[in-house]
Amino acid sequence: MNKYAVISLVSITGLALSACVANEPTTSTDSTTHEAIAVEIKDDSCDVELSEVASGQLKFRLSNAGTVRNEFEILAEDQLRIVGERENLGPGTTTDYTLVLQPGTYYTACKKNMVGQLVDVREFTVTQGEEIQVSSDTQELIDAAITNYTAYVRDQAGQLLAATQDFAAVYKAGDATAARQSYAPARMFYERIEPTAEAFGDIDPALDEREADFQDSAETDQREWTGWHVIEKDLWEGEKFTEQERTHYADLLVKDTQQLYDLVYSTDFEITIADISNGAIGLLEEVATSKITGEEEVFSHTDLYDFQANVEGAQVAYGNVAELARLTDA
Repeated sequence: MNKYAVISLVSITGLALSACVANEPTTSTDSTTHEAIAVEIKDDSCDVELSEVASGQLKFRLSNAGTVRNEFEILAEDQLRIVGERENLGPGTTTDYTLVLQPGTYYTACKKNMVGQLVDVREFTVTQGEEIQVSSDTQELIDAAITNYTAYVRDQAGQLLAATQDFAAVYKAGDATAARQSYAPARMFYERIEPTAEAFGDIDPALDEREADFQDSAETDQREWTGWHVIEKDLWEGEKFTEQERTHYADLLVKDTQQLYDLVYSTDFEITIADISNGAIGLLEEVATSKITGEEEVFSHTDLYDFQANVEGAQVAYGNVAELARLTDA
């Protein structure tokens, strides 16, 4: 599949999945019909046109007027949990981002280079809107999609933990050949559910931060670069780590993966229809904008594994909401 085919797939699938977002049982008033909420993103600001809207399906029109890639985030009231995000917003680009928000207090922010401190955090209030009724058939489809996709995320997290433990064991033992062979296949479990991991804030940077993104952040003297890619660099760039260093990074990788596993298996873990559809769109967009360029696996050049896993994850997500999308279009 070439780059243009992937981009076309993103556009087509995005249209289908966007139809699902509106079907989540929620509340809504004029926020479902007025023009998209404009967000002007610069390197040092994240200017959201409105600070208060009615609940329901919201569309944000994100325009990056800055000089580098950026990321738009909507955070829960604790300012830790990510409710929604759109990554890889290139300079000079404009894109629409749709999601459903229930009444409550949220915060909007941007993240320059998609790493480091949040920029221009602002309170964003969602008020109670007019209740929208959904048919019993639609509700059944929604419930089934959420149940099935939650099970899928948990299954992938479990397989990721087991594969990461095996990888860490051979890496710590100094078996670089075995570690290189298992590196990319193990990461595929993570890449299939990456949008879920990203929703937990610090988990994704701890596990999947690229060296270039770490160096571009403003925190290089405050925290350590960790995760898969620091080990990738060691394995493909001369195996320079000592046994103690290998153990340190491998143990951190397992620890952070265990935390991801614990979070998705916790009793308060919840996924919405908007999470499923937006996650699928995000996976395909990541393939089209970053994975296809080779910037993810700069040392191992195993990007095709990530590419395949992102597409597979998007296919599973879409499979869970496809009937709902068809019902919406009917």
